[in-house]
Amino acid sequence: MIDYQPLIARWRGSPLGSWAARLDAQIEQGLSRRRYGDLPRWLEALAALPDIDVAERYLDRARVGAEARAPLTDDTRSVLRNTLQQLHPWRKGPFELFGVHIDTEWRSDWKWDRLAPHLKALDGRRVLDVGCGSGYHCWRMAGAGATEVIGIDPTPLFVVQYWALQKYLQHPGVWVLPLGIQHVPPRLAAFDTVLSMGVLYHRRSPVDHLQELKDCLRPGGQLLLETLVIEGGPGATLVPEGRYARMGNVWFLPSVDTLLGWMRKLGLVEPRLADVSVTSTDEQRSTPWMRFHSLADFLDPKDPGLTLEGHPAPRRAVITASAPGTWQGPQIHHRGMTR
Repeated sequence: MIDYQPLIARWRGSPLGSWAARLDAQIEQGLSRRRYGDLPRWLEALAALPDIDVAERYLDRARVGAEARAPLTDDTRSVLRNTLQQLHPWRKGPFELFGVHIDTEWRSDWKWDRLAPHLKALDGRRVLDVGCGSGYHCWRMAGAGATEVIGIDPTPLFVVQYWALQKYLQHPGVWVLPLGIQHVPPRLAAFDTVLSMGVLYHRRSPVDHLQELKDCLRPGGQLLLETLVIEGGPGATLVPEGRYARMGNVWFLPSVDTLLGWMRKLGLVEPRLADVSVTSTDEQRSTPWMRFHSLADFLDPKDPGLTLEGHPAPRRAVITASAPGTWQGPQIHHRGMTR
């Protein structure tokens, strides 16, 4: 049901060999039933998903998903929908499995449309997606040609959601690990492309996070960062003393100029702004698949340009940069095995 051994075996003897040696222990801790009391319930839902003969899989559409070889009966579709609902809340998506639309909180396809034009060609690349949730952007990067995409997220529910999707999508090059960036071996320098989206502002030291991302990259590899920013010039940074949009773990919201300055100071090459946009309540909202409060509940009802706390409403920037050095091309061939 959950089996990381094929990935570990593939990594042995590769640039990721040092990580493979410790991955079993990390996964055991990241999916500890003693630490996460809801995990047995989520795993029961995973095991209860119906077996369905898949005809086609779609990784290059807004709704990542699959179609069945034969029409599903009403009973099978009902079991599928109800079982997937047991993995509520679904945050990043959307997905569509055999006519069941998983309408997630985030329209992550909109974010993909903003960042995709700024990604270097993914053919043959090994990608790391930090804070990937259930893996929506991992699937999209595989659909765009990446050979191996490794997502990491410390939330076990999102990892189980990934395995629910993987039951039907069955892509040998897409993996989501129950880990945070701190579990990646230091100075690994093994990825051609690294994404960090919606993570920087949750880190107590954003500059250390940028250094961690840089250290994951091969020479000349591409970093793509998406994070909350504020308007302002060099040095402008918001450090909320309390909550930000009801989130208690928001530490630093820099201006774009401040963020670019941090990246240059760390030696990242040619950092530049790719996109900046104000998050709308059409892009992040409550749905039947995420029934908790969402963005509309976090904004000042009298002034949606402000959060409930009086801070500027969420504005997100996409920044791209490169690691120093010259990229030598992919290290893995199209079956995902290390040369």
